[in-house]
Amino acid sequence: MRRPVQTLLLTLTGLGLLHTALFTDTYLRYVKAGLRPLLIASGVVLLLLGLAVAASRDGQDDAARGDHGHEHGHDHSGTPRVAWLLFLPALSLLLHAPPALGAYTAARSNSKPVTVQKGFDPLPATSPLPLTLTDFTKRVQQDRSRAVKGRTVRLTGFVTPDERDDGWYLTRIIFTCCAADSQTVKVRMYGTEAPPADTWLAVTGTWHPRGTLGTKTAEAALDVTATEQIAQPVNAYTDDLPLTPS
Repeated sequence: MRRPVQTLLLTLTGLGLLHTALFTDTYLRYVKAGLRPLLIASGVVLLLLGLAVAASRDGQDDAARGDHGHEHGHDHSGTPRVAWLLFLPALSLLLHAPPALGAYTAARSNSKPVTVQKGFDPLPATSPLPLTLTDFTKRVQQDRSRAVKGRTVRLTGFVTPDERDDGWYLTRIIFTCCAADSQTVKVRMYGTEAPPADTWLAVTGTWHPRGTLGTKTAEAALDVTATEQIAQPVNAYTDDLPLTPS
């Protein structure tokens, strides 16, 4: 690859990373929030490398122009066409970010294993009770006190249709590190028709009695009493209670 092309590619990629990590929340589509400083550092390094390569090129050109007593060779090698494809991800960071992961990915990815929890704190008297999908699943399948029985809870996530039937799931995609290792947690919804895929909802309801509550036979499922469409939260790729943009 010719040096001007290298310079441009390094510079564009560095600018793209800095734009994404400093001025937008788009980076959260790819990595966890804790990796933002590393993205910024990587963008700075790539930008400096691009500038260094450009300065080195200028220095070599000046030296070549000053060396009139020697025969100069000419570089007739061109840039391979496939190399230009490397510009696409760099430009996408600046101009058009890829869409966020959603129902299509969730329907085909591995479900996140729910860890075993030996003890549970008493639930607050709040109604509806806000829970993450993971906490709701743990309460349904592991809490021997059956504290969620009859409780009205509020869960948030996006809609993933069940490809086997007309049902649907409320879903969250979770990044352990980045999009490449994403896993899903889903809760089955009953009592209402499936909204459009990828719609973000706050769903209110009670546990759908299927299996023995407090054991692994219990299905993580909800009898829906109300749904409310919400904006995608800032922390979309965690299973935390949703944060809203400030």
